[in-house]
Amino acid sequence: MSSNSAADGTRPLRLPPPCSHLAAYRSCGGAAGGGGLRSLHRCLRRRPPLGRPEVHREPGEVPRCASCRRGGPRLYACLACAAVSCLHHAPDHASAPGHEIAVDVDRAELFCAACLDQVYDHDFDAAVVIALTMPAASRPPPPQPGSRAKRPRRVEYRPWAPDAPERAVIGRRSSSLIVREGNASSSSTITTANSTAAAAAATSCATSSAPLPWGLRGLNNLGNTCFMNSVLQALLHTPLLRNYFLSDRHNRMVCQQKSRKKAYSKERSNARDATVGLQFCLACDLDAMYSAVFSGDRKPYSPAKFLYSWWRYASNLANYQQHDAHEFFICMLDGIHEKEQDPGKRPSHVSSGECCIAHRVFSGTLRSDVTCTMCGFTSTTYDPCVDISLDLDSKQDPTKVTGSKLHMNGGEANSMFASQTCGTSTLMECLERFTRPEKLGADQKLFCQHCQVRQESLKQMSIRKIPLVTCFHIKRFEHSSMRKMSRKVDQYLHFPFSLDLAPYLSSSILRARYGNRVFASSGDDSDTSIESISNLELFAVVTHSGKLDAGHYLTYLRLNSQWYRCDDAWITCVSERVVRASQAYMLFYVQKILYYKASENVVVS
Repeated sequence: MSSNSAADGTRPLRLPPPCSHLAAYRSCGGAAGGGGLRSLHRCLRRRPPLGRPEVHREPGEVPRCASCRRGGPRLYACLACAAVSCLHHAPDHASAPGHEIAVDVDRAELFCAACLDQVYDHDFDAAVVIALTMPAASRPPPPQPGSRAKRPRRVEYRPWAPDAPERAVIGRRSSSLIVREGNASSSSTITTANSTAAAAAATSCATSSAPLPWGLRGLNNLGNTCFMNSVLQALLHTPLLRNYFLSDRHNRMVCQQKSRKKAYSKERSNARDATVGLQFCLACDLDAMYSAVFSGDRKPYSPAKFLYSWWRYASNLANYQQHDAHEFFICMLDGIHEKEQDPGKRPSHVSSGECCIAHRVFSGTLRSDVTCTMCGFTSTTYDPCVDISLDLDSKQDPTKVTGSKLHMNGGEANSMFASQTCGTSTLMECLERFTRPEKLGADQKLFCQHCQVRQESLKQMSIRKIPLVTCFHIKRFEHSSMRKMSRKVDQYLHFPFSLDLAPYLSSSILRARYGNRVFASSGDDSDTSIESISNLELFAVVTHSGKLDAGHYLTYLRLNSQWYRCDDAWITCVSERVVRASQAYMLFYVQKILYYKASENVVVS
């Protein structure tokens, strides 16, 4: 062995010599009354919260050093006399022969006070394993004969409903979610006033230590989970979703009770499959996160339980790699939809927006018109959607847009704009391309019901139903199957804080196509009711910076007319200029005016 090691030029592995004090303790018959160090399992126990081994102690007992009476942080109990010493006084106690070996009180590890180092013993390691696996170690001692054990009273959960005095307090301390400032005719004045107010708020936030708004809390990065944190920050502050969970519309205890009843009602052969749904529920974990974020605690929150439940739901994405924020958004809404939909009832169509809270808030309807170029026959289909994906104008010439960078944002040239070398586009241009008629090629001929053959056709998309919260997904990642390559589009997107979707609605597009000959069918809503809710307000922006394979997600939130940057655990105040200069990946707009139908069930209270 030594010759081979010398020939290879490597040194042989040399283990440290065993502790002489531990060997002397064992040779003198330490703990021999109960079978050596293995018998110390009677003095150890499993710590209830974490399951970590520690030295057994009486309830309410706080171990302290016998010399200085301090309680930690590291205390050692002598195996010879059970005297407790801290790290500073342990060597003094070890000066007596036979008192060198001690055990860590909180960690159940052997420690040589003379060598000031941890030591290992096979028998003591076996004692720790016995203490951890023994069922009686974690049980309370049995009651004494003649004493009457107190049985805890079981209290069933009941949903809370405010009484008259509590409703009065809620009314006095509540404020409206949406503040109307003027009318539609003075939109430019309102925008200027809001910009001035936001700039003043940003200045005051930067110069003073003003507290953050209630519910604004950082989220710890658990290992390449910025994609999850960015989407969760947007959802936690979505007004309708926030009101739903904070008003106890989805209660964790009630959901678990219902899941148990459904599982017990199934046959025994399917009992194993029925208990799978009890192990995780994304809606319950999201409800727990709302409770934690809006509890008033300012420390960053770790969404570990939600991440574990999402891994259980999407097992193909259960890893610590960087994932797409939009993919996580769609997957999470699907998980909430599958859990909240009652299998006992007839499933509602997604486009109706009545199946679950996720689709009540984010579900909309897109209209697709395919017109035959030969006979003019039009085939119309309606597709539900929870977001709208928009393409950037990647074919734009960068040399033609360099001059337009200098007069954006009121004539202020930002260094971030100078780094954008792929041109500039606007959200309105993306929506116009989305609703523009597209001629399908010869290889995409569709069957015409009137001609009874495949013909070339024109396809045009439009928005039939605007969701309460509209999510625009900007396609910044392009994948080419022919070239077998992927790239990120670093094109700057200019997006407004107030958006009017009326020009992109189906009613507006059909009116522009056919004029006044278009009449609403029995199943369609009137143009007035649809166009009255077309005014949207931006409240969250999810951005992506960096490259395709090495990037970072963060979120900008608008709360109380002030923008905040949520970068995982860090929350900072920013100005509107910083938000406009970001590379928007997902935009969240909410309707300015919400209408409630009194004849139907209230969607959001």
